[in-house]
Amino acid sequence: MGEPLGGRPSDPRAYDADGVVNYEARRKAADFRAGINRALELSRASNIALMCAEEDPLECHRFLMICPALLERGVTPSHIRRAGELESQRQAEDRLLKLHDLAAFDSGSLFASERGTAIQDALRLQAKEFAFRASAEAIEYF
Repeated sequence: MGEPLGGRPSDPRAYDADGVVNYEARRKAADFRAGINRALELSRASNIALMCAEEDPLECHRFLMICPALLERGVTPSHIRRAGELESQRQAEDRLLKLHDLAAFDSGSLFASERGTAIQDALRLQAKEFAFRASAEAIEYF
């Protein structure tokens, strides 16, 4: 499912003017939604793993692009880290919030009702740094 769920889509509409993949827009694409549906279908029959090259979820499109779509569908992923250590989605989100000076909204926060908005903001900031970038010329050839 590299094309529908991959971090380097061939659809030029998935990129902003600077050549950066727009993960929020990508989650709305029909092929992405079909890929998520297929992954969920497979997960009902057996355990599945969505894999990529990055060890740290905060630097990977799986966490930044795919996990929000899974969470919207009631699926909470776990992240396999170095040496097989598991990191919960909540732990990863708390690290992301702290990284972007939004720790006031982490798991121990009194502002739990605002956590979702803070996570969305932190995901956007993180994606600006780690989302795939293509040159404007390359996008024209997609």
